[in-house]
Amino acid sequence: MSDIHTGDALSADRIFTTGMRDQWHAICPSDHIAPGGLLRVTRLGEDWLLFRRTDGTLRMLADRCPHRGAPLSQGQHLGDRIACRYHGVQIDGEGTVLSVPAMPGCSLEGKQLVRSLPVREVAGAVLAWFGLDPAAEPGPLQLPDPLVADGISNFLCYVEWDAPWRFALENVLDPMHGAFLHRESHTMFGGQTTARFRVRETDRGFFFEKTDQRGVNFDWVEFCRTGVDWLDLEIPYPATAGPGGPFGIVGMGTPIDQRRTAVFFWRYRRVTGWERDVWRFLYRTKLEQRHWQVLEQDREMLEGMAVDADRAENLYQHDLGVLRLRRLYRAQADEQASRLAAVQPLSAGAGR
Repeated sequence: MSDIHTGDALSADRIFTTGMRDQWHAICPSDHIAPGGLLRVTRLGEDWLLFRRTDGTLRMLADRCPHRGAPLSQGQHLGDRIACRYHGVQIDGEGTVLSVPAMPGCSLEGKQLVRSLPVREVAGAVLAWFGLDPAAEPGPLQLPDPLVADGISNFLCYVEWDAPWRFALENVLDPMHGAFLHRESHTMFGGQTTARFRVRETDRGFFFEKTDQRGVNFDWVEFCRTGVDWLDLEIPYPATAGPGGPFGIVGMGTPIDQRRTAVFFWRYRRVTGWERDVWRFLYRTKLEQRHWQVLEQDREMLEGMAVDADRAENLYQHDLGVLRLRRLYRAQADEQASRLAAVQPLSAGAGR
């Protein structure tokens, strides 16, 4: 995988297809990184290593030894550091070379030569900051309300799709597909198959919503930018699904590479006390399987689309949310590519 800070990664098209920088992204469920274990992941088109130190804190490093470029993920976990399997070079969680066993006192020792990303663990998932400038402090992160607010219970669903990340987000910003693709589901069988939509701006993003129906089907979605990009929506629940009223979904989609996406859905309900216990029991024993069936419908549709499907479309009024999102990300990709191009010659000159 190429690195965003090398010459082949400066184009706006590459940023657009592999994900925005200077923001937080969801990486994987927290329980994917076992104590004493190493996990290699590809995110935003780059390879990374996650590991937990002896005290349980998580670290995320570029999966490349600074000596010869060997994958650190094939190395040995030494509690607070990783020893490269190739020549034994030891790297700590901040990316600093602690030891070069084959040559004690080597000039590499004490230098921070491996990129380390700031990470946070939230609601069962790992989030990481991908900055354009590796030396800059991470930006602020305001977590999605349903993941941290009192009186809300949630379950994390994680899956990887063989489809571009923008397809996954655009799918959620297309509420009308619920009335067709998910027509036979236990939650989206009602409502009209025609609608009018509008975009409504907010201080953290925008709503894309039906103007003539509410609380019947998948009738609205909110796109939010709070340091991390996320989507919020609400689906009405039948009485057989237990107490608590409608259920909500917080969604995030992180590019693995240009063709694959790490998909995160937190299904939540505003329930407390005995209602919370009843709902969580019903979810695990009855509802979770049904929700996976709905996700499978989305996966099969998106994976069946060509990666350039969005280049031969004929859109109409229902697609205003999709267009709004594309324009936002395209403008951001152009801006970030311009910034990278401006600093790249300076960085190259400094090394000569």
